[in-house]
Amino acid sequence: FCPVAVRRSGKETIKNMQPMIQVQNVSFSYKGDDEECVQILQDFNLEIQQGSFVAVLGHNGSGKSTLARLLNALYQPDAGRVLVNGLDTSDEEQVFAVRRSVGLVFQNPDNQLVASIVEEDVAFGPENLGIAPDEMYEYRTHETHKLSGGQKQRIAIAGILAMQPDCIVFDEPTAMLDPRGRKEVMDIILKLNR
Repeated sequence: FCPVAVRRSGKETIKNMQPMIQVQNVSFSYKGDDEECVQILQDFNLEIQQGSFVAVLGHNGSGKSTLARLLNALYQPDAGRVLVNGLDTSDEEQVFAVRRSVGLVFQNPDNQLVASIVEEDVAFGPENLGIAPDEMYEYRTHETHKLSGGQKQRIAIAGILAMQPDCIVFDEPTAMLDPRGRKEVMDIILKLNR
């Protein structure tokens, strides 16, 4: 979701301007095990306004994670283009600006945690952007590998939040969690959007 809204007359409204995210006629394919291309997205279009909460649904292999990575410039489309705040994600000079605008929280937090201590992990993203983080997570001196799945996912979210993105894309952030962890992470996501 893209958690920024404008206040007008005491009401929150979505900005009436160019969409924050534009996916224009995007196609994307992977090379399969036999080196044959497997089409994941074909002529896909999507617009997301700033302040909106959007869910992309589909079965396994339908392209949800691929789309998330395209929005963050981790992947580049085979055809078409992805614009984030008007910046083309395929422009190498704009990649860091795109990634600063669109924070991505992976499905498996173990794929996102890079440090052995919480404090260092949360600081990793902002340090790479030249930002000095002001606040740290309450478990900041704990070892990340000793945390529960829900705690790890919250650390991954904290690391993204510390970079102050305009938009956060969650790639199935509750898929690997138990019911309690799922509820905690969803509560955080809904609170961030509000």
